[in-house]
Amino acid sequence: MIDIRHGQRVRRLQVLAVLAGLLTVLAIFLNIGGNETPQTTGRIGKPVLPDFAEARADAAEIRITLADESYSLINGPDGWTLKGSGGYPVRADRLASLAGGLGDLTWGEGRTRDPGKMNRIGLGDPRDGGTGALIEIINEAGTVTASLITGRKGSIVYARLPGEEQAFRVNGDLPPLYNHDAWLDLDIIDIHSDAVSAVRLFDARGNSLYLQRSVGSSDRSFRPAPPYQDYRLVSRIAASTPALALTRFQPIGVKPASKLTTRPVARHITETHDGLEVDLQAYREPDGYFVTLRAIEAGEGAQRGSTINQKASGWAFELTEFDWNEFTPSISSIVRPPQPSDPASPAQP
Repeated sequence: MIDIRHGQRVRRLQVLAVLAGLLTVLAIFLNIGGNETPQTTGRIGKPVLPDFAEARADAAEIRITLADESYSLINGPDGWTLKGSGGYPVRADRLASLAGGLGDLTWGEGRTRDPGKMNRIGLGDPRDGGTGALIEIINEAGTVTASLITGRKGSIVYARLPGEEQAFRVNGDLPPLYNHDAWLDLDIIDIHSDAVSAVRLFDARGNSLYLQRSVGSSDRSFRPAPPYQDYRLVSRIAASTPALALTRFQPIGVKPASKLTTRPVARHITETHDGLEVDLQAYREPDGYFVTLRAIEAGEGAQRGSTINQKASGWAFELTEFDWNEFTPSISSIVRPPQPSDPASPAQP
């Protein structure tokens, strides 16, 4: 009988030990994750920036401060632009998302007060090297009329007011703030590969080439056209890559064309089946690889050409070196001139 009771006590102690261990592990996990017991405060459901509508109406600048950089959106005579871009316009949809998001944010449950845990939820003060993003709305007098430190962990948005040590979960959403180039409206051209009919190339050595294909043919159907019809392709992909380069146009930056300090090293003219031509000139600048664009309006392409020119006129767009190289190949890398004693041979696949 004594042995039975002793066994029962041992089993109970084992169960309690296991339970205590599980609770300890859970506590450690919650502590590592930066989660604390939600705190009910009088702010829940109230606007995070109650006077934001007035601040938005008087806004002359929106300044975003991060640990490693800061940038500003400027409200000027020509609308909102990114400071330092030479006055290039920012994306209207992204600006509306930020303004609407700030106006709609409401306080949720209070979270940590531990300064050491702020960085874990993206709320460390960026002015001290923290992980948060400080948003400041500034009027024409230079006065900060609204400010907020915001961060995100997964899908959850957190915020706190500068100078306060209480973190809150907030209801609402904001656009990403950690890439200033993402604010630039660089959606300049939308041309599908099927629309391209020909491309005219001029390389740095002064050589030229005209590649053409018929309607409905494949992307690798570009062939040398008169007066280059007897030239031999190095490969089909050597021709299709530059021929369709404009359909993959993705700038990473921009500056005023008046700031270009070098002469163009190549020219690339894309033609479409419906009569649109886009003339691109390439520059190898000390600060990167740039191109300028000019659309020539003709026929049904006139409306698109006008739209391209409205966005591109007066600007030089920065490309990655890889993308820039697709617009500036040497002609000898695409075709070989015919030899008097050798008839033209078919292109290699």
